[in-house]
Amino acid sequence: MHRPCILGFPDHHQLDARISVVVPTYKEVLNLSPLIGRLELVKGRFAEFEVIVVDDNSADGTIELIETLRKDWVKLLVRENERGLSTAVIKGLNAAKNEILVVMDADLSHPPETIFQMVKQLIHCEADFVIGSRYTEGGKIQEGWGLFRWLNSFVSTTLARPFTSAKDPMSGFFCIRAEKFRQAKSLNPIGYKIGLELIVKCGCRNIQEVPIFFSDRHLGQSKIAGKVAHLREVRNYLKHIKRLADFKYGLFSYAAQFGFIGAIGTLVNIIVLSVLLKFYLDERLSIILAILAGMNSNFILNRIITFSSSQSGRGFVQQYFSFLISCSIGACVNFAVTFWILNKAPIAHEIPALAVLGGVISGMAFNFFLSRYWVFRDKK
Repeated sequence: MHRPCILGFPDHHQLDARISVVVPTYKEVLNLSPLIGRLELVKGRFAEFEVIVVDDNSADGTIELIETLRKDWVKLLVRENERGLSTAVIKGLNAAKNEILVVMDADLSHPPETIFQMVKQLIHCEADFVIGSRYTEGGKIQEGWGLFRWLNSFVSTTLARPFTSAKDPMSGFFCIRAEKFRQAKSLNPIGYKIGLELIVKCGCRNIQEVPIFFSDRHLGQSKIAGKVAHLREVRNYLKHIKRLADFKYGLFSYAAQFGFIGAIGTLVNIIVLSVLLKFYLDERLSIILAILAGMNSNFILNRIITFSSSQSGRGFVQQYFSFLISCSIGACVNFAVTFWILNKAPIAHEIPALAVLGGVISGMAFNFFLSRYWVFRDKK
């Protein structure tokens, strides 16, 4: 992220720029009329201006409202067989005809009047991506946010740190050049955080932030209201973060996840062994059962997390037995490397832990590559 480019507050001049504003909607008919009224006041400050409303077949009067307004610069796209904010935004961006693309929510939480300053920042600061930011200097949030909402925002932003240093990467209010958007590689967003997806997949480096006053929705109910819906979005966000990590960091991302799950498997092994021994089960049988528990933990977690895409590849049973073979080979590599270090490195006799560490790392590395390219390989 480049150093902030300060242009001051919006002036009253017109910008020689052609703008497309994408507004994804689902049951937002109550907010659309006032939103379009405020956008019409912004429209005159640009050389060309269009609004693309992408509606997920709300059946709430949205179609009739757009027809009644009769504004040729407002276009409506209705999706009948798809749902989701992120994919709606992508459909709108692909349909846009102008050189600068703006995305904003329909619920009036994002001030349309800030679009001028955001576009100005994009042009004059040669930015790749401009965010309407709640958290940059001058940004504000309407009072009434509870502790849970603040905590949720903080954790989400923290998890985005490996991808950008922007202060508000979770914002749904942003602009980007159409040319930059078309450089995106394999867009596959999930959930509501399309902005972070574009920052990563479009290779955005110079990211600027314009302060906004973020207000609560004007009318209607949030689409993620309720505990079940919120938990679903938390899960989607974590899946999204994993996808972005795999995209940006590739093999290193898979290896980090594999190592973390390996640590969990070791903990499972220790806990199971301790419990079994406490109940005076045979020592050898306890060790075997504890090892199997750790291996099963590793297999299940790697299948649903690290190599989740592999579920489109080989079957569960085939993967399971392949994983057991992989672990067995990895254990043999561990033994061989440990034995070799003990015999070839004199210091290992004084510090045996070095030989053990070398064996563990070698065995885990071997097991990882077998898992990545054999056990959990997908069809691609």
